[in-house]
Amino acid sequence: MNLPVTSKPSITVSLLTCTRMPSPLGELLITASDAGIHHILFTDMPEAGRLLEAGLASQPHPFLEEAGRQLDAYFDGKRREFDLPLAARGTDFQHRVWAQLRRIPYASTWGYSELAQAVQQPTAARAVGMANGKNPLCIVVPCHRVIGKNRQLVGYAGGLERKAWLLDHERRFR
Repeated sequence: MNLPVTSKPSITVSLLTCTRMPSPLGELLITASDAGIHHILFTDMPEAGRLLEAGLASQPHPFLEEAGRQLDAYFDGKRREFDLPLAARGTDFQHRVWAQLRRIPYASTWGYSELAQAVQQPTAARAVGMANGKNPLCIVVPCHRVIGKNRQLVGYAGGLERKAWLLDHERRFR
C-alpha cells in the first residue's frame, strides 16, 4: 500500500553537497548543507564510502570553502580551534559527548572516564566511547584527543596511525 507523502510548509530540506580535499593524512570528504557541516571524514572510512556511493553533488558552498581554509590552517600549525557551523546528525547523548570533545584543549588528552564525567554520566565510559566512535566530524570535533587507560592510543575510526599523527602534530605546534 502506498501512503501519500505530505509536506509541511514549515519544514525545509537542506541538500548535501560535498568536496574532497587533500591532507597530510589522506584525502578528506567534507559534506555541508545550508544548516552547516555534516561530515569531515577520511575517504577510506566506510561512512565516506557510503556517502560517495550515494552520488552527492560536488558544488561550491561557503561552508565547504571555510572548512577547507580552517583545516589547511590546522595542518599548517596555525589553527587550534575551529569556528564552523556544525550540523552532524546524532542522538542527544552523542551531541552532548561531541560538545564535550570540543572542550578538550588543543594538544591535550582525556580518558574515556574523564569524558563520561564531563557529560554527567560517570559510569557510562563505554557509551561515551561508542558516541566518540560515531563522531562524523573528524579533527574539527577532536575525538582523536580521547585515549584509553594507561594513556594508550585506542579506538580511532580513522586509524590509530592517524590518531598518533594528529596528537604529535598538536604537540609540535603547542
